[in-house]
Amino acid sequence: MRVDILTLFPEMFESPLGHSILKRARDNGLVDIVLTNIRDFAKDTFRKVDDKPYGGGPGMVMMPGPLFDCFEHVQNLSPEKGRTILMTPQGQKFDQKKALELGAEKRLILIAGRYEGLDERIRIGLGAEQISIGDYVLSGGELAAMVIIDAIVRLLPDALGDEDSAKDDSFSAGLLEYPQYTRPEVFRNMKVPDILLSGDHAKIAEWRRQQALERTKKWRPDLLNENDKNEKDKG
Repeated sequence: MRVDILTLFPEMFESPLGHSILKRARDNGLVDIVLTNIRDFAKDTFRKVDDKPYGGGPGMVMMPGPLFDCFEHVQNLSPEKGRTILMTPQGQKFDQKKALELGAEKRLILIAGRYEGLDERIRIGLGAEQISIGDYVLSGGELAAMVIIDAIVRLLPDALGDEDSAKDDSFSAGLLEYPQYTRPEVFRNMKVPDILLSGDHAKIAEWRRQQALERTKKWRPDLLNENDKNEKDKG
């Protein structure tokens, strides 16, 4: 999988991409993440990529010229056209279902905007899919791009080392994850549930399912869709 990131601050990605799962996935050739600085495509001496908005208003707006030139250059770096995604508050809310969908792509091109926003002709002209990671305001699209990259890369085969790891994550089955325990068996008078020590894998699986369901009902009832749950889960 190839992921291209168009950004004004490529250095922001150095630490997240250089550690843990993302680093291993890159080192093992599971994903190729390429950063391109939009400012490199500015035409003037000052490498200007933003300007005052027509009609007045606070802040600055990203100009279409540098970003179009950057996008066209990046798209031609690979024969795979790729799926273009614009990080924007008005986009579709990013979730685990979308992560699975994007993780199946051969190439993604992520555009991280800055300032007060992007010239509307960028959205129209590039025909980019718009995605938001939540109903709040960030200083730019870089953090949103990092979230999306982390969410999709960990779903790639062999990225986690155990193919079953991602299956039990919260949201993967439409539920929050069940509670987890490790050694010691008793810690500060808190004991590991007996069922987990029983060795009965069928009962453990059922207990975990019920725990996941109860947690979801308590903390994220909005995730529950009765039409998607087993009959035994209803009520």
